Amino acid sequence: MDTSGTTAAVAAPPKRSWRRHSDEFRARVIELARKPNTSVAAVALANGLNANMLRRWVRESEATGEGGAQVRDVAGPTFVPLPMPTQPSLPAPTPAPEQPAVRVEVEIHRNGMTVRASLPLDSRSAAWLREVTA
Repeated sequence: MDTSGTTAAVAAPPKRSWRRHSDEFRARVIELARKPNTSVAAVALANGLNANMLRRWVRESEATGEGGAQVRDVAGPTFVPLPMPTQPSLPAPTPAPEQPAVRVEVEIHRNGMTVRASLPLDSRSAAWLREVTA
């Protein structure tokens, strides 16, 4: 059997063709994928696309500055003056009535000896009492 002449009868495998998507379709799908709380994979599946291809389209559109999200040029922090209401001048505070100084009476007994002290109530007296009673 001679098979050299029958090569035309054997079907060649179909050549793979790439789908072409319009720019409008791409823009619409990219906009859907950029929405907050939206899964890129879900958008791709709903539109019959591969999720990796859609991610690439989104990444490329962000790199070129195309698409729904506009990039804004934001200046650094600046001083913003705020109007402050003017306060009327307040009268001088009246001095508090003089209170008698509070004193602490201390009596310490050690080795048959007694020491009495009358100290003003302040931080220096507290420090002295800590040293003596330690």
